[in-house]
Amino acid sequence: MHDQQAPRSGRTLPTAPETRSIDYISPDERHGRLWHQGPFWFSGNFVLTTLVIGFIGPSIGLSVGWSVTAVVLGACFGTFFMAVHANQGPRMGLPQMIQSRAQFGVRGAVVPFTAVIFVYLGFNVFNTVLAAQGLGRIVGGGPWLWYPVLAVVSVVLAVVGHDLIHFVQRVLTGLLILVFGILTVGTVVQWWDAPISAPATGSPWTSFLTVFAAAAGYQISYAVYVSDYSRYLPADANSRSVIWWTYAGAAGSAVWLMSLGAFIGSRLPADDAVTGLLRTGNGIVAGFGSLVVLVSALALISVMGVNTYGAMLTAVSAVDAFRREQPTSRLRAAVVVSVGAVVLAVALSLPDDYLAGFSSFVLLMLYFLVPWTAVNLVDYYAIRKGRYVIRDIFDDQGIYGRWSWRGLASYVIGLVAMIPFISTTFFRGPVAEAMDGADVSFLVGLLVSGILYAALAGKRNAASPLAEARPPKSVRSM
Repeated sequence: MHDQQAPRSGRTLPTAPETRSIDYISPDERHGRLWHQGPFWFSGNFVLTTLVIGFIGPSIGLSVGWSVTAVVLGACFGTFFMAVHANQGPRMGLPQMIQSRAQFGVRGAVVPFTAVIFVYLGFNVFNTVLAAQGLGRIVGGGPWLWYPVLAVVSVVLAVVGHDLIHFVQRVLTGLLILVFGILTVGTVVQWWDAPISAPATGSPWTSFLTVFAAAAGYQISYAVYVSDYSRYLPADANSRSVIWWTYAGAAGSAVWLMSLGAFIGSRLPADDAVTGLLRTGNGIVAGFGSLVVLVSALALISVMGVNTYGAMLTAVSAVDAFRREQPTSRLRAAVVVSVGAVVLAVALSLPDDYLAGFSSFVLLMLYFLVPWTAVNLVDYYAIRKGRYVIRDIFDDQGIYGRWSWRGLASYVIGLVAMIPFISTTFFRGPVAEAMDGADVSFLVGLLVSGILYAALAGKRNAASPLAEARPPKSVRSM
């Protein structure tokens, strides 16, 4: 495993706004170390929403041991699909979602783009609410104070962009490991003395499968912006190293935090994440719970910047498909501010009793990401084997066309195939019903969309010279 570094070391705080958005990153602009992917994804996944996944097992009567086993297996399985996207960044030099134009067409890619934008906005609303709750409990102040502050900070992170976000994530990693290391040891000791479990609500197998699927699906959802943060790496970066560091960071934090959630959830099954951290931390040392919540809020704020940045890239890609836009710094800053304003407006207008319903809506949007990742990965690894004409990704008259029925059909059919297996608070498919509510729809979506796309596009592209096309020297850039 080798490491590479361009002139910028990343040891100093980046303050100059990034100039790139959806355009190609040229070789002379590449920089960063491969290991930076590790702390980036560790901190990016070390948030309260990840912790809550661990609450699921104890809440439906699964023992702590089986809950931990389920989240470990589920997280490790799901992280594989998001981590292998990391290799696309250095090879193509493009953000994650715009690469979908090669499978869906320049305009057809807007179909998955729409769901992705909803997911970005939805999760940032949740992160805003959770971070404000934590800060309000410790520092004081309500939504009208903290929501605007959090929105401004996330916008600043996204405007400065790639290098600042990477820097913040690396700094946070050390702090998170220290604080949550102490919390984890104290939590296990407290749990050992007085474990509490909710009564079982179904068969152990169904409960186990429910937790496994939740952990796996949650990790897969990160696939939509993996390349956004690896695209500046050198084009010849070692593939295994890029994937491994991404996998280690994302899986490591998920396994840790979800498992911790299972221990906390077994003692405090009815409490929210903020209350759980406060009570557990203060049970170790008086006041330590407040420190844990503050650190957790910092992690949420950082991830809000990540989501704002990703939403900007996806939104610009969508607009550019119908009206060619020069990807200027002014444009990307304007879109970032717009994203922050929308999140702030939704968060402020969302009544407390609507939060659960809004949560279900965002989770529903995650189902739309599974068929996309299957089509994208099959195209990259099995069909085109990483060979793309980058210039044509920006040209609706190029070889990828405006609409690609093969990618769109595979996506839609895979999504429809998932419906009988879906299990939510407001809808349960017939197969999920027969399985006592276990949701394995993500497996169905991956298999159906991936296999169908391979069948529809494989032979055509394998026999075509387009499959051998490599990125030209002249591509779209500022």
